[in-house]
Amino acid sequence: MATILPTPRLWLVLALGIPLALGGAVIPGLERFVFFFDVGLLTVWYLTGRQARTWEVARVTRVTDPVLSVRVKNVVTLEIENLSGSSMTVAIRDEPPENCHAEGNEFRIFLPRRERLKKKYALTPTSRGEWEFRGLFIRYPALLGLAQVQKMILPPTPVRVYPNVKAIEEFELLKQTGHLNHLGMRQSRQKGLGMEFESLRDYNEDDFRKIDWKASARRGKLVVRNFEQETNQGVVVCVDVGRHMLGEVEGVRKLDHCLDAALLFLHSAERAGDQVGLLTFNDRVESYIAPRRGKTQVARILESLYDAQAEPVQPNYIEAFSFLASRWKKRSLVVVFTDAENVDQAGMLTVALSQIRRRHLVYVVRVSDPKLREFLAADIDGERELFDQSAALWYIGDRKRAEAALRGAGLNSLEAEPQNLAKELVTAYLRVKRLSLI
Repeated sequence: MATILPTPRLWLVLALGIPLALGGAVIPGLERFVFFFDVGLLTVWYLTGRQARTWEVARVTRVTDPVLSVRVKNVVTLEIENLSGSSMTVAIRDEPPENCHAEGNEFRIFLPRRERLKKKYALTPTSRGEWEFRGLFIRYPALLGLAQVQKMILPPTPVRVYPNVKAIEEFELLKQTGHLNHLGMRQSRQKGLGMEFESLRDYNEDDFRKIDWKASARRGKLVVRNFEQETNQGVVVCVDVGRHMLGEVEGVRKLDHCLDAALLFLHSAERAGDQVGLLTFNDRVESYIAPRRGKTQVARILESLYDAQAEPVQPNYIEAFSFLASRWKKRSLVVVFTDAENVDQAGMLTVALSQIRRRHLVYVVRVSDPKLREFLAADIDGERELFDQSAALWYIGDRKRAEAALRGAGLNSLEAEPQNLAKELVTAYLRVKRLSLI
């Protein structure tokens, strides 16, 4: 629906009639002239505006990335085509989804006759899930410039917001250029380690432990064995979507930090040629995707995770890992995202994981809060600082005892702050592959 609005020019012309109306006190009948003048002016305003409502002045196409990432800037491109027979200046406002902060989504732009222009702005979603652009509006002048018309030219459009997919793009770029260390990922410089024999080659000041003595005796010179990294191994990510993941770290729920790390980790495993799968659970199993290879598998997992939300219920670890044990027998790397804050919670987790620990290599991944480190480093100037530091020490002590309980049960424990979680996990995965632990 189009709306007719006044312009500053209309208000200016109407204002010119004020002195004339006041002059009616000196010249009888002048105020009547002003009245008819104003009525005529408003009639012209309405008629020109009504005519302009029928105009199709521009066509706008909104182009976004195929996948919008949460908590990072996404680029939205508006392709604007002037359909009118003349140049004009228009105002455009693209109404973003409710969960998004937009920068530059409202602007004025000069459109040359029959030309196409592009305008970009930044969109930062604050939460995942299904949302919608609330329409794109254009405002343009009518004839004589007394009226302007505002109309919606793009209807509300649904859009999905996913975990931070842009981190994968950064990962791939750094991987291609050999600069993964910029993300803090430590790749081993040892080559030729693995489980699958590939070939023999001449010894060239390599590690003497890689010398194949029998082959060297046959050839009459030192040769070493090359091994290629084993592929097609199983990797299963288990995500707790119960009450433990409702807590926030740096204003973001722990679940979201874990999903960002899980996505980058699964992408890394898929690129390494491994089978990747997913299990989400709270007081019951919410979703299960059996491990498979290929980019389409990561896409399936992404579709399953984009709207996952933590529920205020106690996670049923025993049911979740019993389910996994019955569905997936092949030895695999199982990564469990949850949060054991004390020894009791760690005990429940270790009992449940005993069902799969003998068959699989298990990592328990937790998110730590940088504020705890800040509390410990802060100067104590009063009772408030003393209380904060004491509480932080107590909480950290509980978490360390929980970690000791996990390790004591034969589980691998990984805890990192949000900005380091993904790189620490990928580094651990690369180490597991290098040492052939699965």
